[in-house]
Amino acid sequence: MKFLKSLLFYLGLFIIIIPTVFVFYWMISGGFKTQLQIISSPPVFFFEPNIKNYIEVITQHNFGLYMWNSFVVAALSTLVALLVGIPAGYSISRFRMRTSVFLLTVSRMVPFVSYLMPWFITFRRWGLIDSYTGLTLAHLIVNMPIVVLLMSTFFEEVPYELEEAAEIDGASKVNVFKYVSLPLARNGVITSAILSFVFSWNQFLFSLILSGPRTQTVPIAVFNFMTYEEIAWGGLLAAATMITLPVLILTIFIHKYIVRGLTLGALKG
Repeated sequence: MKFLKSLLFYLGLFIIIIPTVFVFYWMISGGFKTQLQIISSPPVFFFEPNIKNYIEVITQHNFGLYMWNSFVVAALSTLVALLVGIPAGYSISRFRMRTSVFLLTVSRMVPFVSYLMPWFITFRRWGLIDSYTGLTLAHLIVNMPIVVLLMSTFFEEVPYELEEAAEIDGASKVNVFKYVSLPLARNGVITSAILSFVFSWNQFLFSLILSGPRTQTVPIAVFNFMTYEEIAWGGLLAAATMITLPVLILTIFIHKYIVRGLTLGALKG
């Protein structure tokens, strides 16, 4: 009976993950195929790998600049979201600001395209189109609600009695937050930072409208391989692999923090 349960569990797990694994395989392998091999029917599974697509992506399409722009914007937006969102999440959790939680949830559910026109008009007036500052502010729409909502949940898991004990010992509110609550919510900080960086890295719509030649990010790079005549699938899949690889490596190394943060709360033991 135990063997049957294990068999059914792994069979169900295989059925769930096989579509995702196949998509990754098709994307990665497509970067090493020729155009004819990619679009051939039936599909070609056995072929001689060719790195021409990757060389073209790196040498002919300024991909290094796109990667750097994405890193700068994702890092800056994540940093600002953490600096503002962590104290905001703490305030919401301690002062029971349920209305703020509702408003943040609603703002996160609103389609991002709704923000484009106001942002574009404002940024054009301020001269922030095609700038890191403009893209960072735009990406905060994505990152800030995530950080605030996650951190408010983590801070609620921190026993208030610990803060009261620190205040009785003479600690100020700032020191209580800095030396008691924040260290206990470190898993929440790590989780929020990772999710913010990933969402910002993958953000396409804001970069499409608000960036320019100097600040275009990696999701925009796929347009280099789409023309009126054809879609260069080899280059597109190679670029998609290079876009996904940094986030995939990051997730592999720190996935335990994400799982622990989202399932166990801020406290451990």
